[in-house]
Amino acid sequence: MNPEQVVARVFGLYERFGASDYIGEPVSQLEHMSQAAELAMAEGCDDEVVLAAFFHDIGHLCAEGAQHMGGYGVVSHERLGADYLREAGFSERLARLVEYHVQAKRYLTLREPGYFQRLSEASRRTLGYQGGVMTEAEADVFARDPLCALSLRMRQWDELAKEVAVPVVDLAVLRRKAVNLLSCS
Repeated sequence: MNPEQVVARVFGLYERFGASDYIGEPVSQLEHMSQAAELAMAEGCDDEVVLAAFFHDIGHLCAEGAQHMGGYGVVSHERLGADYLREAGFSERLARLVEYHVQAKRYLTLREPGYFQRLSEASRRTLGYQGGVMTEAEADVFARDPLCALSLRMRQWDELAKEVAVPVVDLAVLRRKAVNLLSCS
């Protein structure tokens, strides 16, 4: 498949499933991921990071028939989404950022006082399915990863991207970014 076909297939998931409820939050899947991408763009992030923010929960959309987290989405959605994006031809950096957004939650729950209390009810409930709070040893390893700081920022966007009545970003802009990235790889 050429980059345009790949992007059409990936964005087709948003067309088919994007309007669905975002697992216990007051926004749809598409609204949530759009807001995360807009936050990344507002900070001047590169296209890989913007798309990682947009795609961070794609595992909920591409994993039909997967095991669910008690009504709160798909188990291992971060890994399933990252694998889906790798297979589609996106970069390892982008895929790892998608994969790490859950690790960042586990890390912040250990290392940032009060973080757990600030999580939404849905995020609190899913934490157990996602491995729970990191151990000190896991956190030390994660902290040394070159993508750790960016993953923690992405996690903040994830938490903020739940505002009601925010217009969805122009998907044509994100499609062009995706085609450009795939064309350069």
